[in-house]
Amino acid sequence: MAETITAISTAPGEGGIGIVRVSGPASLDIMRKMMPGCPDEVEPRHAYYGKVVADSSDAGSEVIDEAVFLFMKEPASYTGEDMLEIQGHGSNASMKAILRAVLDSGFDGVRMAEPGEFTKLAFLNGKMDLAQAEAVIDLIKAKTDLSLSIAESQVEGRLSDTIREIRESLLDVLAGMAVDIDYPEAEVYDEYSDPDEPEEEAGSEIISGLRWVNSEIRELLDTASIGRIARDGIRAVIVGKPNAGKSSLMNAILGEGRVIVTDVPGTTRDTVEETAQVSGIPIVLVDTAGLRDTEDKVEKIGIERTTLAIAGADIVILVLDGSQALDEEDEKILQFIERMNTEHLIVVINKEDLGATVSEEEVHRRMPDATVITTSLIGSAAVDAARRISGKIGELLDLGSIDIRETSIITSERHVHLLRSAQDNISEAIKMIKNGEPMEVAELSAHYAYNSLGKILGEEVGEDVLDRVFSKFCLGK
Repeated sequence: MAETITAISTAPGEGGIGIVRVSGPASLDIMRKMMPGCPDEVEPRHAYYGKVVADSSDAGSEVIDEAVFLFMKEPASYTGEDMLEIQGHGSNASMKAILRAVLDSGFDGVRMAEPGEFTKLAFLNGKMDLAQAEAVIDLIKAKTDLSLSIAESQVEGRLSDTIREIRESLLDVLAGMAVDIDYPEAEVYDEYSDPDEPEEEAGSEIISGLRWVNSEIRELLDTASIGRIARDGIRAVIVGKPNAGKSSLMNAILGEGRVIVTDVPGTTRDTVEETAQVSGIPIVLVDTAGLRDTEDKVEKIGIERTTLAIAGADIVILVLDGSQALDEEDEKILQFIERMNTEHLIVVINKEDLGATVSEEEVHRRMPDATVITTSLIGSAAVDAARRISGKIGELLDLGSIDIRETSIITSERHVHLLRSAQDNISEAIKMIKNGEPMEVAELSAHYAYNSLGKILGEEVGEDVLDRVFSKFCLGK
């Protein structure tokens, strides 16, 4: 028996509008039962306004809300099935009452949807491939313009189209390998051959084709770092000794008083994380406990977490109290950062208003590759300092060069794993051919690569993979 699923599709809380979504064969029957005066002929994709009723008792139906009913006829719907959206008032009470009325409507097979089940149905019914389905969750969770744009392009199918093009090229190579296996004396096409490759290399036409496919996969894998940044943000860890101005810097970049600022050293006892946006990129700012020797157990834990935060940072911002000469505590921090081999380092010499004792030249002598900014983190100067530091973050990580308009970008670890698997298998096939091994064995490795690419699109994936993908979704999507 075909089931009908339902869930609240809008976020919990108060809002002007909330949506209960229904998908399955009972969708239209539910609309007719819950909407008094529903027309006999419901036109798909047309909005109908009316009361929402539920059978509360033998005494009759109870009006629980006013709503807009929107029916979509399969296959022209998100899931590919008959669907119904009931758009009522956005209170928790209203949404729960409408949901309960749907579940109690009395039609066979009506049940609560599982997380991501609407999108899973869309995939299973051929409305989208698995890469597009995975992008839906990125679209829901997008925090910046960049992550939103990448997710939108993936939902539209740009990444899927790129994967299909690579698979088609690999399929051509596989066809050539099959010809070589069946007719070893036949000439195999050389569409991908490189004029610089030696002609005497055995199987050179097939090898050049495999190399071309691998180069396309490599280009795609090169975008994974951008995808990670767009999805998770850049981790910028702010370090320094207590009372150097770390919390003041974080507040300045955020534009709000998120972190407590006092003249008492050791105020920050733990790492504090907040997200800002620089050049459309999420920057996860981590304010840390000061690195110093202490007997305070709580502060010690905070310092341990600081060291872990630095180890996982994309960029480190070291704040120095420029009004005082570098002391033993500063020296320990500098040595620690040097041991961590931090690739991107910004040194902020703070408290310029109190007189400059620490110079940029002094810092550069110690850390020649560091970007050094001298400033004050009070008043209007803090705003200018935040702007300059944000700009430096963008320059160091080359954020301005990111252009997704013509590029497919990888954001999923699952995709990275499958692309690397395909790459390894193609490299193995090339190695086998060059070593004179049977073409049948090389063809098997190339075929594994073809299957790995297909799994990105959802071909031949197991139920465990689907469950893992769609478990990341919220209810109602």
